[in-house]
Amino acid sequence: MLSPQWLDELRARVTLSSVIGRTTKLQKAGHEWKACCPFHNEKTPSFTVSDQKGFYHCFGCGAHGDVIRWMTDQRGLSFMDAVKELAAEAGMEVPAPDPRAAQQAEQRATLNDVCEAAQAWFVASLAGERGGHAREYLAKRGFNARTIERFGFGYAPVDRQALKAAVSQFEEPLLIEAGLRIAVDDKEPYDRFRDRLMLPIQDARGRVIGFGGRILQADSKAPKYLNSPDTPLFDKGRTLYNLHRAGPASRQTKRMVVVEGYMDVIALAAAGMEDAVAPMGTALTDRQLALLWRMVDTPILCFDGDAAGQRAAMRAIQRALPLLQPGHSLGIVRLPTGLDPDDLIKQSGAKAMEELLASPASLLDTLWEAERNAQPLNTPEDKAGLKARLLTHVDTIEHPDIKALYRRELLEKFSAFAFPPRAARSQRDWKSGIAKPAAPPLSPEAASRLRAVTGGGARDGLAAAVIAGLLRFPDQILAHADELHRFANHDGRIGPAIDSLIEAAEMLDPGSETPISAPQGLSPPPDNTRFAFLREGTDPQEAREVLAEAISLLVERPALEAAIEAATARFEADPEGSFAEQKRLRERMLENQRRLGQMASKRAAQAAHDDSDVPTADKPRQPDESTG
Repeated sequence: MLSPQWLDELRARVTLSSVIGRTTKLQKAGHEWKACCPFHNEKTPSFTVSDQKGFYHCFGCGAHGDVIRWMTDQRGLSFMDAVKELAAEAGMEVPAPDPRAAQQAEQRATLNDVCEAAQAWFVASLAGERGGHAREYLAKRGFNARTIERFGFGYAPVDRQALKAAVSQFEEPLLIEAGLRIAVDDKEPYDRFRDRLMLPIQDARGRVIGFGGRILQADSKAPKYLNSPDTPLFDKGRTLYNLHRAGPASRQTKRMVVVEGYMDVIALAAAGMEDAVAPMGTALTDRQLALLWRMVDTPILCFDGDAAGQRAAMRAIQRALPLLQPGHSLGIVRLPTGLDPDDLIKQSGAKAMEELLASPASLLDTLWEAERNAQPLNTPEDKAGLKARLLTHVDTIEHPDIKALYRRELLEKFSAFAFPPRAARSQRDWKSGIAKPAAPPLSPEAASRLRAVTGGGARDGLAAAVIAGLLRFPDQILAHADELHRFANHDGRIGPAIDSLIEAAEMLDPGSETPISAPQGLSPPPDNTRFAFLREGTDPQEAREVLAEAISLLVERPALEAAIEAATARFEADPEGSFAEQKRLRERMLENQRRLGQMASKRAAQAAHDDSDVPTADKPRQPDESTG
């Protein structure tokens, strides 16, 4: 028996479009491919292939599957023949048969039979005389017969032994292992679900793997919702309710909505929004997020408008931050206070729900607002606590570029909040007659520190350029304050100058774009055309982006030098490990130098291009070498 992990690796190694393209003519359509469906006759292409998501789908006939399914359905191969052919193509060896795995697969198949039989009985019980109050509840919720049938609503009678009698063809141990019965020491087992409205939980292929039950007695002390326990079939951390229906729908809407519970999913579907799923009564897990990101780049999390919804949003954000990758994020929708999706739809109609889903808040903005509103912010200590909480979240992000961007944007929001604009101090622009905000001059001590870095024998091209850039764009000082402060603590020569700039920036109004006047006697950088942030006429946004990259290079340099020194010191004790570490670190330093060189060459090329745009009459005449 092949493990799911091995099969996933096989699917990842084989490009789906290349396999399908051997027998079906594909046309590129954005990130996907399209074609006329090979499974039914059509003139207009409705068959799509997604390498990123690993499946094909026909919107005409509903054909759907992965690369293995393609080989079995389109080529007519058996499952194992398809696997062997693909494995040979991918350079993988098919594992030898594992008797224990085969036994487990047989056990899962039997448990599927148990769950399907239980589902059929729950549905029959809802339609029978014992299901009257469950039918009344569904009528009160406004679910019509079509919705009840589609989602497989059923009813579990109150009798503790009713299920056992109904599916007597299966032995007691199977019923217990399927999560349908509970075994207690020295007592007769009893049915897990009793007097509950029942819903089947299905896997991505639509097979029943577990159940959810809602209590019907309003005054009951039992849990409102009860799910199957984890079984060989059902793993709540890997399962999303309604994924087998929402997946195909999301390929048309290009979105996936995550709500808090399965009744919310059904309310949305009844209102025409088919692309919704729900976790199994717990916070989203890493594996559920990975499932969602395979479907869409930015799933929308929709939470109830109460304190519990706010807590659920924060739990989801905290779970997602370490997993963020370029292009993958989350959108967040908070419903009006006191409303869930069903309430909102009944109160304001499906259009109101669609409007909320059309404009979700970003993950970053939701994080900022949640932490800003979490506690009173009346004192400097309170505000420092807010900053610390924000940076604690940022530190959990593993992707370096995303971490740096989150740090920058959150610190900009914090600076604008913590340092509100002061009464305008202005100086007169005598040429235009317009008053402009004035940047306070640097103190004599700060000016002296800057001159020490950029002048004489202490000259450092990158440090001097960064300092000049920060003087020109002081709004970037606080945006990178944490990085710069850590750098200052590790560099005794340049550090004091950086500290002076941070002190000066804290005196500016938030968002101020007025340059800080360079102190008299400050030497310019060795090559002030090398960096975009030092060249006149550069787009300000581009200048700030290049400045941010230069800051990251400057900040990383002392850490690399210290790490190389430490690796060298370990050479006698661990020569092989020390050499490998030194090699890795020196390659990193070379990469940084290469980035600097690219920055310089790009700017030089741009400068040359700009120069070529000058009218010929304005350029100095070059000697004609052909005439001497």
